[in-house]
Amino acid sequence: MKDRPSFREWTARFFIAIVLAMNLICAVDFILRPDLYVGSNELAGEVGRAAIIGFGILFLMWQVPYFFALYHPKKYKTSLLQAILMQTIGLIGEVWLLSTLSAERVILRRSITRFVIFDGGGLVLLLLAAILTGFHFRSSEKEEQ
Repeated sequence: MKDRPSFREWTARFFIAIVLAMNLICAVDFILRPDLYVGSNELAGEVGRAAIIGFGILFLMWQVPYFFALYHPKKYKTSLLQAILMQTIGLIGEVWLLSTLSAERVILRRSITRFVIFDGGGLVLLLLAAILTGFHFRSSEKEEQ
């Protein structure tokens, strides 16, 4: 019974699953319906469509550690750390990008603001998952064997 996941671990998985699901929904929507996002990113035509699909593909690629963290957040704590770091980089980058845009870029600023909120919320959930699983930076011989 010792290997049975605790309530805290299931709650951590739930938080990770929310972030993963939201990220996957966004990625798939960008790939399948890029025309919905071309205008809000101040892009146009075939180039804009390709850029949005490219964003979606990148979003898919970035989800790999989230799957491992979801499967077993204690065993694959490195994947959880990677997800936290990726989410943090995204949030910091988006806040910085937003700060560089002129006030006249209202539509683009709104689009990036949505990503700031999206990634900020995801970061909070991932940090809660790490806390619930007793995350620490000490190495563990059992990790990822």
